[in-house]
Amino acid sequence: MSASSAALQPPADAVKPLRHPDAPAPGELLGAHYGECFGCGGEQPHGLHLQVRAGDGVRITAEFTVRPAHQGAPGLAHGGVLATALDEALGSLNWLLRTISVTGRLETDFVRPVPVGTTLYLEAEAIAVAGRKIYARATGRVGGPDGPVAVRADAVFIEVKVEHFVEHGREEEIRAAMNDPDQVRRARAFEVNP
Repeated sequence: MSASSAALQPPADAVKPLRHPDAPAPGELLGAHYGECFGCGGEQPHGLHLQVRAGDGVRITAEFTVRPAHQGAPGLAHGGVLATALDEALGSLNWLLRTISVTGRLETDFVRPVPVGTTLYLEAEAIAVAGRKIYARATGRVGGPDGPVAVRADAVFIEVKVEHFVEHGREEEIRAAMNDPDQVRRARAFEVNP
């Protein structure tokens, strides 16, 4: 991992993140948190359709295949799409912590080009928690889970309440999600009793 900015370094009083007892079991496919999500949603025709699995501890693995709709330079994945894949993988750590959080900062290093048709293998890990801040890192590899690193990221996520989305989202989508039984089930999965 390259040297990241000071804002991405956990403070001295940060604690090790703990996997919630009700988190999905290692190996379990997490599924989409929202059907219209560009990162994981199956209803987005040009989305990444990221497939995320719970790992051990506070880790996940994921993969997606770069399609022609994801290219920037001819035949190569767009850097913004790769950053989105890292962000989505990092955000999926919420399932293991049983929190709701949003990206506060994402710093991405692009190590090598990723051609169209390539499957990117992602790993993400929560490394520290300080108050509402969750510090995490991720890598994306080509050629298999042990292949060379193509992209990597450090991130800080900020824990929020579901009201954050109600306040800032578009009312019609929020209403539709709140009326969707599957979405309600997923939202309840994050309700943690104090």
